[in-house]
Amino acid sequence: MPIAKRTAAAALALTAATAVPMLGHAQTVDAVVVTMRDQAGLLERLPSDTVLGLSKPLIETARSASFISDQTLARYGVQTVDRLSAVTPGAYTASFFGVPGALNVRGTLAETYFRGFKRIENRGTYATPIGDAARIDIVRGPPTPIFGSGKVGGQLNFTPLSARDQGRLLLEARGGATATLGAYGHYALSGTADAPLRAGGMDGGVHAYAEVERGGEYYRGIVPKRATLQVSGDLDLAMDWTLTAGAMLYRSRGDVQNPGWNRLTQDLFDHRTYITGRDLSIIDRDGNGKLTPGEISPGKPYPFIDPLFIAYFGFPAGGDSAHSLDTGVGVARLDRRTVHISAADFSATDTRTAYADLVRTGPTGGVLKAQLFYDDLRNRRFISYGFPAAYKARVGEARLSYADGFEAGPVKAQAVAGLSLRAYHGRRRESFNSGVIAYDRRDLSVGAMANDSLDSPFDEDAGIVGMGWENDIRSRWRQTGAFLTADIALPGRINAVLGGRLDHYDVKSTDHGALPYAPPAAGDSESQGTWNASLSWNSGGALMPYVSLANTAALEVGQAGDLSTGVIAGDSWLSKGQLSEAGIKLQLFRGVLTGALSAYRQGRTQLLSGPPPVVQGTRSKGVELELRYLASPRWSFTFSGASQRTRVKGPDVSFAYIPAYVAQVPPAQAYGGAYVAYQFSGLPGRSADYDYALIPHGVASLYATYTSRRLSFGRIGATAGVTHASATAGTVQNAVRYPAYRLANASAFVESGPWIVALNVD
Repeated sequence: MPIAKRTAAAALALTAATAVPMLGHAQTVDAVVVTMRDQAGLLERLPSDTVLGLSKPLIETARSASFISDQTLARYGVQTVDRLSAVTPGAYTASFFGVPGALNVRGTLAETYFRGFKRIENRGTYATPIGDAARIDIVRGPPTPIFGSGKVGGQLNFTPLSARDQGRLLLEARGGATATLGAYGHYALSGTADAPLRAGGMDGGVHAYAEVERGGEYYRGIVPKRATLQVSGDLDLAMDWTLTAGAMLYRSRGDVQNPGWNRLTQDLFDHRTYITGRDLSIIDRDGNGKLTPGEISPGKPYPFIDPLFIAYFGFPAGGDSAHSLDTGVGVARLDRRTVHISAADFSATDTRTAYADLVRTGPTGGVLKAQLFYDDLRNRRFISYGFPAAYKARVGEARLSYADGFEAGPVKAQAVAGLSLRAYHGRRRESFNSGVIAYDRRDLSVGAMANDSLDSPFDEDAGIVGMGWENDIRSRWRQTGAFLTADIALPGRINAVLGGRLDHYDVKSTDHGALPYAPPAAGDSESQGTWNASLSWNSGGALMPYVSLANTAALEVGQAGDLSTGVIAGDSWLSKGQLSEAGIKLQLFRGVLTGALSAYRQGRTQLLSGPPPVVQGTRSKGVELELRYLASPRWSFTFSGASQRTRVKGPDVSFAYIPAYVAQVPPAQAYGGAYVAYQFSGLPGRSADYDYALIPHGVASLYATYTSRRLSFGRIGATAGVTHASATAGTVQNAVRYPAYRLANASAFVESGPWIVALNVD
């Protein structure tokens, strides 16, 4: 979708392609039957190495994981990562200020990979592009040791299309173009081209993809504009060597982080009754259209000014005359499309991603890989009520691995071992430590005004004295590791997977900000191991019960992939996670019905930005069910559902902005400023563990897909489904509650020769 949490959308897509339409995909169980039935791309074309680092079908892998093909994405109308819950369980993603960046898996933030390499952190900096996907794999649990160390919660791995079709080089050129028109002014244009390549007696192929998009302006004032260019080449070299290389360039403008509605009450959410009024005690005296530090706190030098917040210590905080609403106080009915936005708000992101693989397959089947990966990020964003940021980061990784199989009597095994080196260099600048935040000051019924829009640190870059960068973190870290994974087939249809890696970390950061609340410099080094183990039993093809255990280690990076000096100095920069999982995979009716049922319990950490930044522990448990049923060559059905509960481990000592009703202050005396808790554990009912209510406890999706026989002019098809999400709420006690909802989706297409016309409605 063009923007997160869009409440209504319609899109009409027209596609022209020179290639023959893709047929159904094969599965190892009764391949002929499944090929005839799989018209929506629900089953794997080829085995995946996303979970283990060894090629193996997900349905035979002893871990909870899902596969989504490019064909399924199109038929289900999935355009951003926050819609993947329609296809896979446990992947419901809460809105991160309206920007679909990283996926949430099992109630906590997941990590994003590109062809098996971890990308720079993207919690909500920009909308993660998934156009030109050959497949998307979602793993619920830790990454394979081959991919590196990572969080136990889960990951999304994006594999782009290439000139290899189902593992083989293309024999002829093909291409296509798509034009999409949607509600609220949304449009997108994309094109793809593939061509065989012959160079020096060697066969190869090239692939190119380009897309430009203007997001629909459902929320007034938010109009994302994005562009993607992706190119890759494959070449079969002499002596069984192959070379693959490619790059992706991505640009995003207008993916503004937006909080939605302010002055939130239950009455506002239930009936759209908004409390109006403005505070005129703090005004824009110099007429430059914003509040500078000197206007917020006259006569006091920045950054040591009187903040716009009052601290809450467990008893009524009382009002501040400087924060009271003194004009236009009343109520109004707020429009659903009106949100907290200003013409001054912006976000500009550019990323560059590149990769190269040199692979040799030996005469006995052994595979040697030498791989390189590069990713960088540049982002500048300003939000007029606070939280401006500027990120500049790059990461490079080199990986060398060798995989082979062997037999020892009745025991058969595949194993892969190797070395990796990952290096990061980045700079993260942000401003919020001084407390100059004006979230509730703005009256949304009036719109942005000069006395509710804050000064910008970007002016400092231009030599204008005003608000500065309160954190200016320059971070470098390096990770060297060795890994080993073995997939072992034992007598009695028992299969064991054992994997582990040992990493050495060297980290160093400095903070040159105006008000960092952290040491100016910190560094450390440490070695840490990580492992996982799975055991499964194949009943003969229909059922495969399994158990899996994992213990992980991961860096606690910030929003630019950096490490803050406070986290390093506090020795919390490298944290551990644990997973216990049991489940059953199924392939019934000659492979026509496939699915998985799993139950898990995990413990992991999450980084809260502060000030100062805090590493907080969480515990999660849940049950997930996924079913894909190819009922006939015409009809297929999918179900994905999850029930989860995540608890934050107390005491939660993080700094937090809190609603005025928690501080027991009437709205008219509070909305000109803000209220904070220096430690979240000091709030009522939050001294110990508490429920993380921002993710629904239950999410379920049911979809049906129909594809006609070949008609005189071509084919027609349709997909319809609904996703149900249970109620959520804020994290404070007795928070505003957001009720359960259902999102319905329907799409239809008509195909005639190389032309496809499709309609999608939410």
